[in-house]
Amino acid sequence: MIQIAEAAPGPDRDACIDIRRHVFVGEQNVPEAEEVDGLDPECLHLLARDGGRPAGTLRLRESGDTVKIQRVAVLPEWRGTGLGAQLMRHAMELARARGMRKARLGAQIHALGFYEKLGFVAEGPEFLDAGIPHREMTRPL
Repeated sequence: MIQIAEAAPGPDRDACIDIRRHVFVGEQNVPEAEEVDGLDPECLHLLARDGGRPAGTLRLRESGDTVKIQRVAVLPEWRGTGLGAQLMRHAMELARARGMRKARLGAQIHALGFYEKLGFVAEGPEFLDAGIPHREMTRPL
């Protein structure tokens, strides 16, 4: 059974960072210094657990009435299960409850379709982030 909750500093936040290191640093070769960028203390983190086992994470950065969804990561054994979409829906509901009116994110090009299914629309040109092609995407909340 999947449970998604805010990850407080300590073991839950460490689990979020571990998932991101596995996915972004280990699988996608993002430099550690770019992945662990010093912004984590000012962000809200969500941790998805399956039967108590960490399975996925993302972080939210609020600015005015806009939330930026970042660092969406699901461990390999949970990919294709709908966990990523569950995490995203939970994040958007939470942001809406916190008064946010718009969500934005920088999507890796290969994931554009995933975010489009969640109502995001690509804007602007392609750009590189950590050497990986991305596009900005937004959607109202």
